[in-house]
Amino acid sequence: MIANRVHDLYVLENLSDKDTPIHRLHPGVKILATFVFIIVTVSFNRYDVLGVVPYFLYPTLVMSLAEIPYKLLLSRFLIALPFCAFAGVTNLLLDRQTAFVLGGAAVSFGLLSLITILLRAYLCVMAVFLLIATTPFTSLTRELRRFHVPAVFILLIEMIYRYIGVLVDEASSMSIAYKLRSVDSKGIAMKHMGSFVGQLAIRSMDRGERIYAAMMCRGYSQPTHGHPSHSGPSIADICVCAVLIAAFLLLRVFPVLHML
Repeated sequence: MIANRVHDLYVLENLSDKDTPIHRLHPGVKILATFVFIIVTVSFNRYDVLGVVPYFLYPTLVMSLAEIPYKLLLSRFLIALPFCAFAGVTNLLLDRQTAFVLGGAAVSFGLLSLITILLRAYLCVMAVFLLIATTPFTSLTRELRRFHVPAVFILLIEMIYRYIGVLVDEASSMSIAYKLRSVDSKGIAMKHMGSFVGQLAIRSMDRGERIYAAMMCRGYSQPTHGHPSHSGPSIADICVCAVLIAAFLLLRVFPVLHML
């Protein structure tokens, strides 16, 4: 079961090896487009449901062109859904003033706020998932360095992302060993939990040190943004980026559904 969780953790990164028009775009273009998309999406008023709806075209189009399975991304989004729903439910309970009447039923501002929060959360999470699913992780961190993101922040992303797999893998091995010694046990007994967590921390740190030493031996500490094989965006990439950003901004300035 835990081994399956390790596979699920990196399944999005495995999708980045495909060869589609979206995958072939320069990583910097995808990062910039995703950043602008998220900023524009969260800038809408909390009651502006119609203004957010047209932005669903972007993740739908990218998923289609990149051949990314929708069910896979949706299952990842459902993990974050309870946190978003909790924030929206509080608005639903506190903001009960009627916004309009639809079919004889009163629609409150709190309900509009709940729907808008869920829609914006869906769009932002999907945009990030699509960025990860269409861009290798090393390319993402390299482009973040090109954008002059603080090195400490990039280091934290790399270490957390990589070492989560180490931690889960060690937990899987220890869990299997525990079950082999306690056949009748359905799980780890509470009286053994302290030693289990302690051993897990020690084993994970030890293996993490070995992985980090191996990375250093392969030149991890050397800057990669100046490597000759890492070319900049092409003219086509720049045009695609400009078109996407212009579309996001135009939809923000000229809300189509409101006009209709």
